[in-house]
Amino acid sequence: MAKKEIQKDQKDKKGKKDKKTVNVGILGFGTVGSGTARILVENAELLKGRLGFPVVLKKIADLDISKDREIALGKGVLTTDSRQVTDDPDIDIVVELIGGLGVARELMLRAIKNGKHIVTANKALLAEHGQEIFEAAKKYGVSIGFEASVGGGIPIIKALGEGLIANRINYVYGIVNGTSNYILSKMTDEGVEFSKVLKEAQELGYAEADPTLDVGGADSAHKLAILASLAFGIPLSYKSVYTEGITGITPLDIAFASELGFKIKLLAIAKAADGQVELRVHPTMLPKDYLISKVDGVMNAIFVNGQETGDTLYYGRGAGDMPTGSAVVSDIAGIAQRIMSGAPPKSGLAAVNISGAPMGIRPMEDVESMYYFRFAALDRPKVLSRISGVLGENNISIASVIQKGRKEGEAVPLVILTHKAREKDVRRALKKIEGLRAVVTGKNCLIRVEGEE
Repeated sequence: MAKKEIQKDQKDKKGKKDKKTVNVGILGFGTVGSGTARILVENAELLKGRLGFPVVLKKIADLDISKDREIALGKGVLTTDSRQVTDDPDIDIVVELIGGLGVARELMLRAIKNGKHIVTANKALLAEHGQEIFEAAKKYGVSIGFEASVGGGIPIIKALGEGLIANRINYVYGIVNGTSNYILSKMTDEGVEFSKVLKEAQELGYAEADPTLDVGGADSAHKLAILASLAFGIPLSYKSVYTEGITGITPLDIAFASELGFKIKLLAIAKAADGQVELRVHPTMLPKDYLISKVDGVMNAIFVNGQETGDTLYYGRGAGDMPTGSAVVSDIAGIAQRIMSGAPPKSGLAAVNISGAPMGIRPMEDVESMYYFRFAALDRPKVLSRISGVLGENNISIASVIQKGRKEGEAVPLVILTHKAREKDVRRALKKIEGLRAVVTGKNCLIRVEGEE
């Protein structure tokens, strides 16, 4: 090592040793920002006692600093100038809680270039621009913490990145969107239509005025991309996640699912097999006796199967100011400890593919699953045989059939549950069946089924 480098290294170590506090700046003072600030202020002594040094909230930048959040902040903490956070040489950790992809990305990269460690809850930004952000963090030697990006207060990021680090992960299933879970739970309990429950969820504040990201599945897909990267050591692959929302689920399908012994959940699924990873988000029928099937309301749960540990389940509140704020402060505390000890930076996205060969993403058409079909079948002779014939021609085996009501010459629900089949074959068969206008009419339904055959 050159003399100048040795002197710089000694100076850096001395700086770390002489440092008395870790200073934090927050970008965004909304729901999660308020929760984070409250925890840092009200639990300051608790954190100091556990860490051995104080963590000081130095600045909060937001467009609206006039609203009273009922948090006792010191004079001069609030500002509308984001650069007072990203550019302040005294701030060690910048917490990005703005959300979105535009301004948040620009400010995060600016803070990184200024040598600031980063904590964020922004799953969309990480899922879509994570490679750029982690490369910048590596270049400028800073840590990135993102526990709050998935599962709110559930410590799933640390579980995958640290607690299960000795495991080969086989699969991850997650209920990771509380809005969709609340809607499906209410539809199941009360037998009401999607639109009615959505309106109620909006009135209660569980759903946004524009709920598309939640009920359309994109929010879950963002989180799945992060989980899969940690679990399988693959690049962030949001664009490769097959995504389907819950807007087409009806009380009729929920009732049939119950009769067959299932519940419907919006599930984020990542499975590894044969050197590939499945990445998919869609309504899924799960056996009623599965623990994850019992997760209702706005709660989240993530089920992980590791080769060494077997099954583990992580359950808790997936959103909200204090649960998510708790996860943010957890990352702040972890990075603060590294700063004070002089430990090297850590991005948190440190899982590696220990199988040796790089894993690819399995095309959705090659995914295998069991399937639930509901057809509006005409009540005529040989209709069932014609449908089953098309399924058989496409290598799809029937496990059970439900047909209720007789309305000769009119359409009645015909429900078919299949054994495991390939998505490509299912799509081809459905297209042919939908073309049989003497057999089916109206809109048909497909829901994938997970569980033992």
